[in-house]
Amino acid sequence: MSKEKKHTPPNERELLAGILKGEASSLETLYKANFPMVVRLVVNNGGDIDDAKDIFQESIIILYNNVCSGTFELNSKLKTYIYAVCRNLWLKKLTKKGIYSNIDDLEEKIAVEDDIESHKERDKQFIMMENALEKLGEPCKTIIKDFYIHDLTMQDICEKFGYTNTDNAKNQKYKCLQRLKRLYFG
Repeated sequence: MSKEKKHTPPNERELLAGILKGEASSLETLYKANFPMVVRLVVNNGGDIDDAKDIFQESIIILYNNVCSGTFELNSKLKTYIYAVCRNLWLKKLTKKGIYSNIDDLEEKIAVEDDIESHKERDKQFIMMENALEKLGEPCKTIIKDFYIHDLTMQDICEKFGYTNTDNAKNQKYKCLQRLKRLYFG
């Protein structure tokens, strides 16, 4: 059983400051956290990977210019901001190509799950779940994370926590899940 190295990503202010300073690590962090989302947006709406790269690069330039302006205020998660910029850029590109003459038609085509408001709501729910997990305490917090996040099998959890058999581990996971539901839903 190896210990995972805990890596806390820089908060968004640090990330923006790093981008302003031209730090490659900040750009790399931003890329890893957001590029897959942009690829899904573009590819699911008539584009390809090269289009996604162009749109993402343009959004980073816009972000950089806005941060450099000194008047930039981030009123949402950075991921939500980047998504909104990329979405608008992609809509404009499709309109220029003549694929869509009416942006309203395209906005209806883009899946509801890609809507900014749903991202904000999802972020809020993730924060609520993190808070509930913190209140859950040990060993339940680790059991839930191991099973649902780290994809450990019940046998792995049984061995890790020293349960006599997988049925006991399943029973404990069930009890932990019930406690988590009570904490999350209040």
